[in-house]
Amino acid sequence: MFSFDTPRPPRRPSLTPMIDLVFLLLVFFMISARFGPEAGIGIVAAQGGGAGDWQGPPRLIEVRPDGLSLNGQAMAPDAIAAELARITPAPGDPVLLRARDGADLQALVDAMDALGRAGVAGLMLVE
Repeated sequence: MFSFDTPRPPRRPSLTPMIDLVFLLLVFFMISARFGPEAGIGIVAAQGGGAGDWQGPPRLIEVRPDGLSLNGQAMAPDAIAAELARITPAPGDPVLLRARDGADLQALVDAMDALGRAGVAGLMLVE
């Protein structure tokens, strides 16, 4: 017959690798979590209204793949801010912002940020 060694008692599994894994997961989730205030750009969706809601000349800024335009005239962002300051009766008056075909999202966000820094408070995003 076969002769086997004396049976050893079963070893208990080590908890060290599991504890290491838990600490690695804890560090990962602490690094990836956001604990501060969210930064963002406020957007007001344009709504349909009566003809009496709009005051002053048209203020439509279009974001195109090749740049920005105000009421169909291509302009630089600084020139648009200066022209809006001239044609808007009050800083909070609505200014429509529309992304045209082919414009990327980053260009739209850059335009919103530049206009916000220039003091334009009534930006409305339209399709």
